[in-house]
Amino acid sequence: MKSRQYSAFDRGIMALDSVLGDIVNASPSREKRPYPAASHPETNLDANEREHVSGLMRVNHAGEIAAQALYKAQSLTAREEELKKAMQQSADEEIDHLEWCESRLDELGDHTSYLGPVWYLGSFGIGVIAGCFGDKWNLGFLAETEYQVVRHLDEHLKQLPVNDARSRSILKQMREDELHHATTAETAGAKVLPKAVKQLMNLTSKVMTKTAYRF
Repeated sequence: MKSRQYSAFDRGIMALDSVLGDIVNASPSREKRPYPAASHPETNLDANEREHVSGLMRVNHAGEIAAQALYKAQSLTAREEELKKAMQQSADEEIDHLEWCESRLDELGDHTSYLGPVWYLGSFGIGVIAGCFGDKWNLGFLAETEYQVVRHLDEHLKQLPVNDARSRSILKQMREDELHHATTAETAGAKVLPKAVKQLMNLTSKVMTKTAYRF
């Protein structure tokens, strides 16, 4: 039987449906890898420490919502099938991060960012734009994003209370995964982004970070 040929309009509707589904179900029902914090006992954090750690984990959770949107958009615009598969594999690891951050926020008795749909839609739009420039620039944008996330996680690791092993174990595993995503993109032929683009990405990240920390 002849397979149906979808028009550009059809594909756009299907992509939009998929995006809306991701927004509604921003938190997956289960993680695919063990929870890194499971082997570490909970520690007593004072009110200020708990509030600060919650803010950091909320920022990371918001970042993972953005990452899901970014990978979704870039996989939709990628030309090569192998690149699509690689992005899907990275996206699956990011789903783990999303679940881990939400689990830690639950343990701390706090909430995820109220602006989740905003982070998703904004990142999806950016991902589509990056993807439209071709796979090499798409990969370049992905690599730079992941390197910025690694630096951001390094800063969070410094800010965590010394005795908060549960949060630390989560962020360390996330950092390892993000660095792997960045180097994988480079190996696949990522182009180096212009300095002005990197600065704009960094500025956008700072706005999201400051906002998600509280909201």
